[in-house]
Amino acid sequence: MKLSARNQFKGTVVAIEEGAVNGIVRIDIGGGNVITSTISMGSIRELGLKVGGEAYAVIKATSVMVGVDH
Repeated sequence: MKLSARNQFKGTVVAIEEGAVNGIVRIDIGGGNVITSTISMGSIRELGLKVGGEAYAVIKATSVMVGVDH
C-alpha cells in the first residue's frame, strides 16, 4: 500500500464500537499505544475490520484513516 501520508502505523484491531452510522475502531500499534478512529459503519464492513485483525492507522493532518492489506 502506497499513500501520500507519511504517518502509517500497522497494528491489531483491539475494539470496534458499532453505532448507527459511525463506529469507533481502536488499533494497538505496540508499545502500549492505541490509536482510535471514528469511521463509517460502511467502511468498517467494506474493510472487513474485525477484532484481532491487522489494520493500519494512517494519519494526515488531523484525520486518522484506517486501511488493510488485500
